[in-house]
Amino acid sequence: MIFEILALGLIVSAVLALFLDEVIYSVAALAGTFLFTAVIYALNGALFAAIFQFAVGVGTLSILFLSGEMLGDKPTKKTSPKRTGALVGAGVVLSLPAIFLSVSGATGTNSAVTFGDALWNLRGLDVILQALVILTVALGIAIVLYEKRKGGT
Repeated sequence: MIFEILALGLIVSAVLALFLDEVIYSVAALAGTFLFTAVIYALNGALFAAIFQFAVGVGTLSILFLSGEMLGDKPTKKTSPKRTGALVGAGVVLSLPAIFLSVSGATGTNSAVTFGDALWNLRGLDVILQALVILTVALGIAIVLYEKRKGGT
């Protein structure tokens, strides 16, 4: 049941991160997405993956927060509570398959591979590629900020 609740929180925060108008609120929702992902990793026995996810999330959030505040336009209208409620409702509806079609934490009777081993030993390339994507985003934001500063002076 705890995994279903975490999946619900993960999907709702991801939907809010995508569709909220205010940059600050969107980055806060993205923080929730990173936090829920790290907790799911930790509960599945992949503590190092959880720590890595949390560290990458903190770095990504700081970069997005700074660049969003510097480069983002301030919205002229306020987000209505109805729209925010509709977004949360959409996230809940999207997470219904995760609640009702739950996958057990067991890896199967014939498999001796734990979640942590599968993540780090069998899927290590994915973790490296995720770090590469984050680095590319950080470099792109740094270039945009440099060009804005250079053009503004």
